[in-house]
Amino acid sequence: MPIGCLSLFVAMVLMLLMPFVYVDLMQAALLKLQISPQAAALIVAGIFIGSLINIPVKRVARDRLVPVHPLAVLGLGGWWPERTRTRAETVVAVNVGGCLIPTGLATYEVVRLAGTDAVLGIVGAVLLNVAVCYAVARPVRGVGIQMPGLLPPLVAATSALLLAPAHATPVAFVAGTIGPLVGADLLHIRQMDQMDAGMLSIGGAGTFDGILLSGIVALYLS
Repeated sequence: MPIGCLSLFVAMVLMLLMPFVYVDLMQAALLKLQISPQAAALIVAGIFIGSLINIPVKRVARDRLVPVHPLAVLGLGGWWPERTRTRAETVVAVNVGGCLIPTGLATYEVVRLAGTDAVLGIVGAVLLNVAVCYAVARPVRGVGIQMPGLLPPLVAATSALLLAPAHATPVAFVAGTIGPLVGADLLHIRQMDQMDAGMLSIGGAGTFDGILLSGIVALYLS
C-alpha cells in the first residue's frame, strides 16, 4: 500500500475512533466528581444527544446596512452605490448538551458543597474565571464568541488548587463550567450585532463547546 494511502487510512481510523475515546475521557473525568459509573454514562449520553437540541429563549430584531446598487442591472453597479437599512433577526438559544447539562451538574456540585468550607473557594474561582473569560473572549462575525480553549480550564484548576485544595476537583469543574458560560457567552450577548449571526446558541457547538470542555479539562488538571 502506498505511503499516502496508508496515511489517509490511519487518519480515517483515528477519526472514527475519536468519539469513543472522547466518551471514555468524559466518563473518566465525571467519575472524579464521585458520580457512579452508571450516572456518568447517562450524563455523557445526554450530552451527546442534547448537543443536537437548541432551545430558543429570545428573538432579537437588529438593523443591518446592506449595499444596494440600483444601476447594477445595466452593468454600472459601481457608479452609484447606495446603502439601505434592512431588518434582520437573531435567535438566542441554549444548547442542551453543551450548556444545560454541564450547568446543571455544576449547580449540583455547588449545592453539595454548600455546607463546607469550599464556598469561598467556589466564589473566588468562579469570579476569577468569569473575569478572565470576559477579557479574552471576542465576538467573531458569522461565528459567535471565540476564546483560547485551554485558558479557562487552566485558570479554573489553578484557582481551585489555591483557594480550595481540599475540594479542588468539584471547585475546578464549577469554575471551569460557569466561567465561560457567564464571562464569554452571557456577558457578550449585548455585542450580538457584531457577530451578524442568525442564531446565537449558548453551548451551540455541542459537546466540543468551551463551556463543557473547560469543565472536563479542569477536572483532569485539578
